[in-house]
Amino acid sequence: MKFASWVFRIAGIYGLLVMTPQYFMEGSIARDTPPAITHPEFFYGFVGVAMAWQLAFLAISVDPVRYRLMMLPAVVEKASFAIAAVVLFAQQRLAGVVLGFGMLDGVLGVLFAIAYWKTSDARLK
Repeated sequence: MKFASWVFRIAGIYGLLVMTPQYFMEGSIARDTPPAITHPEFFYGFVGVAMAWQLAFLAISVDPVRYRLMMLPAVVEKASFAIAAVVLFAQQRLAGVVLGFGMLDGVLGVLFAIAYWKTSDARLK
């Protein structure tokens, strides 16, 4: 259970640190990686949903056994970006640095799956 708590706590804190600045980066993203964001509602909606997931990770970390089922959609959340990053990079539509973030999400997704598996014994007690 300690493993699951730490994995989700680290993921939540890391995610908040990485995602929060995104709220202030629309202009720099447009300059550094054109074209400009043409649908800001999608961009800010994505950031908001991602922030909500970071808070969910922190909630899971408090009581992993109680919130064990939430680990499954958490794995999907991480896998969806990791898989998309690999595909987009293979199509030469994604920068290598973003692929790195995608791979980090992939590692976290695997750790979330391990946490789900490891908390199954705790449920039986």
